[in-house]
Amino acid sequence: MLEMNAQSRVIAPAELGNSLRQAGGDPLDRRSRLRFFNSTFKVLCVSAAVFVCLVLFGILILMFKTGVMTFETVSFKEFFFSTNWDPENGHFGALLFIFGTFALTGLTLVLAVPIAVLIAVFLAEITPVWLRDTLRPIMDLLVGIPSVVYGYLGLTILIPMLRELTGRDLADGLLAAAIVLAIMVLPTIARISDDAISAVPKKYRDASYALGSTRFQTIFRVVLPAARSGIVYAVILGMARAIGETMAVVMVIGNTPQLADSLFTPTAVLTSNIVMQITSVEFDSTWNYALYLMGFLLLAISLLLIVAVRLLQKKGAKAS
Repeated sequence: MLEMNAQSRVIAPAELGNSLRQAGGDPLDRRSRLRFFNSTFKVLCVSAAVFVCLVLFGILILMFKTGVMTFETVSFKEFFFSTNWDPENGHFGALLFIFGTFALTGLTLVLAVPIAVLIAVFLAEITPVWLRDTLRPIMDLLVGIPSVVYGYLGLTILIPMLRELTGRDLADGLLAAAIVLAIMVLPTIARISDDAISAVPKKYRDASYALGSTRFQTIFRVVLPAARSGIVYAVILGMARAIGETMAVVMVIGNTPQLADSLFTPTAVLTSNIVMQITSVEFDSTWNYALYLMGFLLLAISLLLIVAVRLLQKKGAKAS
């Protein structure tokens, strides 16, 4: 028995090596192939990231180089501080579109953020598990609805309703566009805020209840402040979508190049003006250069919002 055991201990490594060679070749060869595949995959990933960055910078440079040619015939002061947009007569004041964009975005957030936060609180803190598991997928589906659907519903349902309520012949304007955009960004802000509130540790709630706080006090004085960075992150993402939205806005805002003096005055924003006019201008013209400059402004605003989101993420990670 001892001899057999000794012989088996001597033969086992050789048999193991033979079985490994029969299964997949020499272990050293397999390690070298694995290193090759890993290094190749790493190069592909880095190349893809570099390619995306080059595309982004290429778009930025193209938009900027084409847009800045506007100032060859139009002064900086006229473009940014004039409301006279009359390209046929050589006037390119874009202030009304810039003002309309920020006014529409601000009004959208005023309408959407409180409702979205309340929905998030309801989902994360109040609803039973079975209802929460039902409502969250529904909210996720609402995020994916195309914007043209919202715009069409706003055009056929919301605007006639506003006409009846206000007694106006026209209800196109900032209010109609803000309501449509608020409905669009509501699921995005609500779901991200829901995740932020759900991520607050349970010990915060337990400590608040132990000190005698009510459920209302715990939610609004402990949970929401603890989830503040995530909620702000959700609001910024919603703002970025509202600023860059086109089709829904085009269908309900009126598309009139005038400064809105009321919520029911037809007006235009940067996105709607670009869409409505880009197909009817010559490429080598000041009018086209001005539209490119508007597009560059939209892109720059979106990038600034993305940078703000990243800074908030880093701040939240350090705080945690």
